Amino acid sequence: MNTQNPLWRFTGVRPTAWLFFAFLYVPILVLVVLSFNGGQSATIWESFSLKWYSVVANDPEIVRAAKNSLIVATFATLIATSLATLAALGMRGRAFRGQTLMSGVLGLPLLVPEIVTAVATLMFFAFIGLKLSLFTILIAHVVFCIPFAYLPIRARLEGMDPRLAEAAADLYASPWKAFWKVTFPLLMPGILSGAMLAFIISMDDFVITYFVAGAGATTLPVYIFSSIRMGISPKINAISSIILVISIAFVALSYYVGQRKR
Repeated sequence: MNTQNPLWRFTGVRPTAWLFFAFLYVPILVLVVLSFNGGQSATIWESFSLKWYSVVANDPEIVRAAKNSLIVATFATLIATSLATLAALGMRGRAFRGQTLMSGVLGLPLLVPEIVTAVATLMFFAFIGLKLSLFTILIAHVVFCIPFAYLPIRARLEGMDPRLAEAAADLYASPWKAFWKVTFPLLMPGILSGAMLAFIISMDDFVITYFVAGAGATTLPVYIFSSIRMGISPKINAISSIILVISIAFVALSYYVGQRKR
């Protein structure tokens, strides 16, 4: 917090800021604490216990949902990151007609409300006659993960010195060899950062997944929503805490990798 900023001189700014952070993070902190509750209530603390984490680990439905989430997130990340890398490399360098439009189209999924994307994707699958399954979830996740993978890769490319590739060419390296020996290693932190962001976005997604999931293709967020409709249990607190820890770890790792050698 920069106390030299003149904004902090205004009365009420500091308590408003603390109130904002409390509203944002206290409910999450309470959820994590209650995930260690040994009682049957999801909201009343009784004793410390890891019982609900054990229940989660031994519940076959939760394990199946976790496997589905990991399968979709892994393949969606690999495909989306590969496409985003190719797009970023194609958009770099000499300007071409429609480049601005292409950049806008790549970032459009970030601006379109998720419910609109979900309905449109469901209608598209129905139009082409594709049966809803884990495969349709994968297709939808690849589409909305591309912008999240593209932005860090594009930013990394923009920060690279173009003279390095020119120097490689001066040393008689072919374009292909210059890419693998110079450009790709320098681009790798951006690729890894984008891949981790895409993975966590895919793991967390609920709205689009709920619309395009077929029978037996339940992911963890969809499982949590289905369970909550029958009442909140301490088991939900434990699942949510696990997802929270995974999300924080991936976002922190993505930030760290993205900042390397910057």
